[in-house]
Amino acid sequence: MKDIALAANTIRGLAMDGVQAANSGHPGMPMGAADYAACLFLKHLDYCPSQPSWPNRDRFVLSAGHGSMLIYSLLHLAGYDLPMDELKAFRQWNSLTPGHPEVGKTPGVETTTGPLGQGCANAVGMALAERMLADRFNTDDIPLVDHNTFLICSDGDLMEGLSHEAFSLAGHLGLSKLIALYDYNNITIEGSTDLAYSEDVRKRFEAYNWNVLEVDGHNLEEIDQALVDAKAQSEKPTIIIAHTHIAQGSPNVADTSGAHGSPLGADEIKATKKNLGLPEDQDFYVPEEVRASFGAKADVGKESVAAWELLLAAYQASYPDKADLWAQCQSNVMPDNLADCLPAFSDAIATRAASGKVLQKLAEALPFLVGGSADLAPSTKTLLTDHASIGPNQFGGRNLHFGIREHAMGSMLNGMALHGGFSVYGATFFVFADYCRPAVRLAAIMKLPVIYVFTHDSFYVGEDGPTHQPVEQLASLRCIPNVTVIRPADATETGAAWVAALKNQTGPTALLLTRQNLPVIDRAAGPPADSLEKGAYTLWQSADGDPDVLLIGSGSEAALALVAAKALAGECCVRVVSMPSWELFEQQDAAYQAEVIPAGCPTKIAIEAGSSMGWHKYIGREGRVIGMDHFGASGPYEELEKQFGFTADNVVSVVQEMRANA
Repeated sequence: MKDIALAANTIRGLAMDGVQAANSGHPGMPMGAADYAACLFLKHLDYCPSQPSWPNRDRFVLSAGHGSMLIYSLLHLAGYDLPMDELKAFRQWNSLTPGHPEVGKTPGVETTTGPLGQGCANAVGMALAERMLADRFNTDDIPLVDHNTFLICSDGDLMEGLSHEAFSLAGHLGLSKLIALYDYNNITIEGSTDLAYSEDVRKRFEAYNWNVLEVDGHNLEEIDQALVDAKAQSEKPTIIIAHTHIAQGSPNVADTSGAHGSPLGADEIKATKKNLGLPEDQDFYVPEEVRASFGAKADVGKESVAAWELLLAAYQASYPDKADLWAQCQSNVMPDNLADCLPAFSDAIATRAASGKVLQKLAEALPFLVGGSADLAPSTKTLLTDHASIGPNQFGGRNLHFGIREHAMGSMLNGMALHGGFSVYGATFFVFADYCRPAVRLAAIMKLPVIYVFTHDSFYVGEDGPTHQPVEQLASLRCIPNVTVIRPADATETGAAWVAALKNQTGPTALLLTRQNLPVIDRAAGPPADSLEKGAYTLWQSADGDPDVLLIGSGSEAALALVAAKALAGECCVRVVSMPSWELFEQQDAAYQAEVIPAGCPTKIAIEAGSSMGWHKYIGREGRVIGMDHFGASGPYEELEKQFGFTADNVVSVVQEMRANA
C-alpha cells in the first residue's frame, strides 16, 4: 500500500498548491478524501484515459464538487488530457479546472456538480441506466454491460433533501452496482456538523435497504477491503462510511472549519508538506513513483477496453439484431421520418391527453425512449401502456416510477442522460416544476437532452386552487439559458412539440400541456403544425395585407385568440400568431421574425395564462398582455376564465379600446 499512500500525499500536495495559487477554493475535503480516492483510482476503478468515453467504463462522481482539486489531481495523475499547467490555472478564466467540476469542460469529468446532493442523484441515475442496459443487452455468454458507479459524497450532500429522495429510491430498486463513499469528516463551513446534524447515518441507510460498511478513511487496508466487499454485493447499493479528518496532514488546520473553503497559507502548506514527507520548497510536486503507478493503471485500462471490444465483436457476430439496437441506443440519433408516426386528431382533447397518445406511437418507433413521473402518470398521461415498469431488481421495462420525488426525478434523469443509452423524459404538474428546478438548471448548464412533461399548465386546473395553478413558472423557465419551452396550441401541435423535443440534442425541453380540452385547429388551408419548430407562425389572418391587429397566443390561448379574431374580422385586418416557443422563435433569422410579428402593426396583444413578464419584447411598450400577474383561485375553470379575462369578449373589448385610444 506504500504506492497508494504516496499517491494520496501527492494529491494532498496538489490540492493545497492549486487552492493557494488561485487564492480561492476548498483544500480540506481533497486532503481528507485523498486516501480512499487514491485507493479507488489505483486499485478498483475501471477507466481508460485514452478512451474516456468507453461505454463500459466505471463512472466516478464527485458530488462534493467544492472539493474539485481532488478530481482534477486524480485525472491529471491518471493520464487524462489535463496537463499540470491546467492544475496551476485552477479557477482561472478559460482553464480546464473551473471552481466546480463541469462535464464537457474537463476530460474525465462525468457530471457537473457542486450544488450539494445533485451528484448523489446523478449517480443513482447512472447506476439505473447501467442496470437497464444490462437487462436489455447482456446474454448468458456475453456481459456487454457490466460496470459500477462510484460516488463520493459529503456531510453536506447527506443533509440535502435531494440525497434522501435519490438514495431511498436506489435502495428500493436494489441498484447493487452503486457504491457511495461518504466522506464523514464532521465539518461544515459554520463549524462542527453537530450544530445541525446528529442522525445515525448507518441506521438511515440500513432503513433505505443499503449495504453499510464503515472504515477509518485513512486506513488503506480497511478501505481496500471495503471496496472489494462493495463490488461483491449483488442485492443492494453500498455506502462506505469513511471517517476522515478534513485537511488531513495539516498540523494546525486539520479538523477545523477554516480548512473547508480557504487556502491554508504558505507557512501552513510548508508545515504540512514537511509532515507528509513532501519537498517543502516544491509546488505541484509529483514523484516519479506516483507517475509510474498511475501509468501502470492506465495500461490496465487499455487492456480492459481491448477485452471489451473483443466482447463487442463477438456480440455483433452472435447477436446482430441486438448489436444493431445497441448501436442505435448509443447514438441516440432520431429517425428523419419521426413525424410520420404521429396520430391524427379531430375532436377536442386536452394536450396532456394528446401527448399521451403521441407518446405511445413514439415509443413504438424509439426503443430507447424511457421515462416516468413523480407518481402522477394517470394525470400526466405518460405511462407507456404496452411496456413493463422498472421495479426492485426488475430493469427490463420502460416505465419509471419516481414516487413523489420531483427533485430526484430531475437529477436522476440527468444522470441517465449523461450515462447514455436512453432518451429520457419525466413528468409532473407544472406548478411542481419548482420542486425540480435545480435539476432543470443543471441540465441546461450541461446541455442535456432531457424532456420534461409539465401538465396542468395554468389556472385552468380549476378547483384545486392557487397552490396548484402555475403563474410565474412560465417566466421562470424561460429565463434559464438553454431551456426550450414549448406550449402547444392543440393536439396536432402537441405531436409536433414532441418531435421538436426529441430532435433537440443541445439542451432540455419543457412541454407545457393543458388539463382542459382544447379544440383541434383546422389547418386545411393554413400552415402545418410542424411550423411549431419555428417557434411562432401566422395561424390565421382575416384579410390580405398588413394586419391592423396582431393577437399572439401561446398554448390554450391560441384558440381563444382565433375566436376573438374572427369576431373582429369585420372591423379590421386581424392576424393570429401561434407562439408555442420563444426560444425556437429566437433561433429564426430577423427577416422571418419581422414577417411574423411586423413592427408596423399598431395594435399588438399577447394572450397567455401566465405571468406577463417578458412579452413586451415582442409587442412593444404600447402593446398589451392579457396574462396572470396574480395568483389564481379555487373554482370551476369556466368561471375563472371569466373572472380573469380569458374570454373572447374581453379580448375584443381590449382591442377596441386600444384602437379607440390610438
